Amino acid sequence: MAQAKLDAAGINKLKTLDDALLLLQRINGIVEQYALAQKRNQPTSTFVQNVRRQLPSLAENLKGHFGMISDLIMSVNLAASRGASEAVRLRMLREGVAHIRAAIELAITQTKAKHTVEETNPDVSSNDAT
Repeated sequence: MAQAKLDAAGINKLKTLDDALLLLQRINGIVEQYALAQKRNQPTSTFVQNVRRQLPSLAENLKGHFGMISDLIMSVNLAASRGASEAVRLRMLREGVAHIRAAIELAITQTKAKHTVEETNPDVSSNDAT
């Protein structure tokens, strides 16, 4: 029976993508805290600064293997620094996080498909000396 396993490059890429998803979840939490602070008319500048500080580290982690996702992250970071209204900035950050998540999930699927190696196990019943 054949078992599907990943080669070493695939394992490294999946670990990178899993770490990126964890960091993206943290960024998403900050964006949602930003939305709550905006809704409650509280100061929001610390949330924007925190998101803008986290996005480049996410992009740097992905740059080696996934340059297009890294470019997407940096474009979201650049758009977050533009002088737009708070509502527009929030919508752009939410959409950006959703696009990044979709790109990472697609990269996970493609990595699994591209780096799968079929290993065959010898059949135990064929080695009987009966």
